[in-house]
Amino acid sequence: SSRTARSEEDRDSLWDAWGPWSECSRTCGGGASYSLRRCLSSKTCEGRNIRYRTCSNVDCPREAGDFRAQQCSAHNDVKYQGQLYEWLPVSNDPDNPCSLKCQARGTALVVELAPKVLDGTRCYTESLDMCISGLCQIVGCDHQLGSAVKEDNCGVCNGDGSTCRLVRGQYKSQLSASKLDDTVVAIPYGSRQVRLVLKGPDHLYLETKTLQGVKSENSLSTTGSFLVENSSIDFQKFPDKEILRISGPLTADFTVKIHYAGAADSSVQFIFYQPIIHRWRETDFFPCSASCGGGYQLTSAECFDLRSNRVVADQYCHYYPENIKPKPKLQECNLDPCPASDGYKQIMPYDLYHPLPRWESTPWTACSSSCGGGIQSRSVSCVEEDIQGHISPVEEWKCMYTPKMPVVQPCNIFDCPKWLAQEWSPCTVTCGQGLRYRVVLCIDHRGMHTGGCSTKTKPHIKEECVVPTPCYKPKEKLPVEAKLPWYKQAQELEEGTAVSEEPSFIPEAWSTCSVTCGVGSQMRLVKCQVLLSFSQSVADLPIDECEGPKPVSQRACYSGPCSGEAAEYTPETQLLHGNLQEFDELYDWEYEGFTECSESCGGGVQEAVVTCLNKQTRESADETLCVSSRRPPQLLKACSLDPCPPR
Repeated sequence: SSRTARSEEDRDSLWDAWGPWSECSRTCGGGASYSLRRCLSSKTCEGRNIRYRTCSNVDCPREAGDFRAQQCSAHNDVKYQGQLYEWLPVSNDPDNPCSLKCQARGTALVVELAPKVLDGTRCYTESLDMCISGLCQIVGCDHQLGSAVKEDNCGVCNGDGSTCRLVRGQYKSQLSASKLDDTVVAIPYGSRQVRLVLKGPDHLYLETKTLQGVKSENSLSTTGSFLVENSSIDFQKFPDKEILRISGPLTADFTVKIHYAGAADSSVQFIFYQPIIHRWRETDFFPCSASCGGGYQLTSAECFDLRSNRVVADQYCHYYPENIKPKPKLQECNLDPCPASDGYKQIMPYDLYHPLPRWESTPWTACSSSCGGGIQSRSVSCVEEDIQGHISPVEEWKCMYTPKMPVVQPCNIFDCPKWLAQEWSPCTVTCGQGLRYRVVLCIDHRGMHTGGCSTKTKPHIKEECVVPTPCYKPKEKLPVEAKLPWYKQAQELEEGTAVSEEPSFIPEAWSTCSVTCGVGSQMRLVKCQVLLSFSQSVADLPIDECEGPKPVSQRACYSGPCSGEAAEYTPETQLLHGNLQEFDELYDWEYEGFTECSESCGGGVQEAVVTCLNKQTRESADETLCVSSRRPPQLLKACSLDPCPPR
């Protein structure tokens, strides 16, 4: 190791000291400066004779323009192949990003006007990497050459992502004759990586409000990149889709709105990173509890609004789960002994073993409103704890070393749940007049399905629809529902109902019969479920969200007569079996009395007669009309139980 150290010293001793740093290649926007040294040996020195560092790492004024564009425009007064051109920069060349390639305005002519751009020119438009001596050098967000440090999603260099939160969601348009537009989402000042995608015939536009209260509107009428309140906007417009991107940070509050332009519904998906604008800030130490002889002082934490630079109520910081309130710090103070002439030791009678008085509060009362903003209150008093741990109330001035806790605060400031209607289903018929359905969900402020919406304002879930295709069918005496195919579909629906985008009751499979012979019971679960079209997932809903009668969850079952016994038919068993069907069919099986007894005495058996009946007219019908219905089980009952007379 000593030989290695000597060799490094010998190598460095061949170089002269580094010279002073050169002037920065740029006055703003990040440039490069270099320093040189001389080789003092007649032989070749190991290492480099030049080193670089970044400089002027301050943003340029917007009117200064792009540095690469300035270098291209410097050739505007130099003829190229005998002609003058206005040159525009060609950026982000993947093969040689540090050459000066420019394009003649209004033509497809692209020329390399210089093999190297000036030091400090960005290699790529969306990167801090810079060209130095014709080579692209890595630059971290700390503006150091060779640094791999990057910004987090919140725009903090080498941050951990704790100063912002990801916001994503979906908006569905709800056409209304009284509304021409609606608000999609409000994106606050400082947000980053904003992306919105609209699918449908409607159109997006922007409203902005600066911190000074200046409002403006942008119609987003054409595809392109432009500035809105000094924020760079990239907008793409297609026949059935619009895409809005803003890298940020936003320099104003943006409200994205939708203008209804067609009869069909539209949807908007959005995602962005929202800064946490309310953060805890530790206060300075409060005044000492004693003027001499040793006392104590505490710090506290206050909720600070980073936008307005002022202290706000604590609940604003509690709104962000990422915010953790710092614990108070305690330190001794005024430790000098009190003068002998002083008749008291301290202003407040505390010592090392006597805890400081403190504020204590009762629990908050219930909020005056469950949503939309309410008020809750509590009582706050100053208490003192003695050495034995007994707590007693004292004068409030003894707790004034720390701010008094608020006695009133707003609560449930989130929006109340509101109805959200999904897209209409296709019409139930292919010609003439039918019905169409849609799912209507009660959505809370987080976009989650919940309860609590007023039933009086719930949009209707079905409406009549007319298919303009005329129907050419012969008149039928029986309604369509009475025909076998329609009835069979209804029966299949009862056997295995599929989850749809309309809230509906979904029964699970029946359990096995509770007995192995005779009449028992079967159970099943019946849930209210809906298919969420966006995520293609099934969600369980409260039972009252589903309309119509709920399918039965219990029914009778018959497993045949027990050995040695004949099943007895009673009105109770008939009632149980009657509940097996939950659809109001036009035709159904019904019991119609019993056959004659098989024996005239000594014990015989009667079998229940099952016939297919029209439930409206109570007339017998052809058994083929009841073929899709579950035929009732065979019922037997004992008869002629009197003993036969001796022969």
